Amino acid sequence: MPAEPIFVDTSAFYALLDRADRHHEQARAIWPFLLDDRVALLTTNYVALETLKLLQYRISSEAARVWYRDVLDMLDVRWINEATHRQAFELWMSLGRQNLSLVDCVSYITMHQYQVEKAFCFKNGFEEQGFHVIPELKLDLKHCLK
Repeated sequence: MPAEPIFVDTSAFYALLDRADRHHEQARAIWPFLLDDRVALLTTNYVALETLKLLQYRISSEAARVWYRDVLDMLDVRWINEATHRQAFELWMSLGRQNLSLVDCVSYITMHQYQVEKAFCFKNGFEEQGFHVIPELKLDLKHCLK
């Protein structure tokens, strides 16, 4: 049985690492289930860059290095090409919301391209774009991964 793909967003990475984040405990409880062999974790190089920046400036450069070396290495990082970037930019322009970033739109486009239906994140935008969100499904995670 092929591994189920789950997209991991900056908001989940940050919650996982920052003890002061309001979603920290929830992220820590979910993370071990996502490391299961039946799950294929993926993200984009845009999310990686955004996460590195947040960790470096809000926590420390060391936290950013540890995340990059120990956590990001466990994921399949999809590198964004010019066509995907342009598509995401058009989506971003068409949605015209201040609380939506180009990185978010790149994530949505990437998820559609790779037929990923679930995201580990703490943002509403993913649900608004029709994706299933972990942990917002409010179901037992083991059930979500079936």
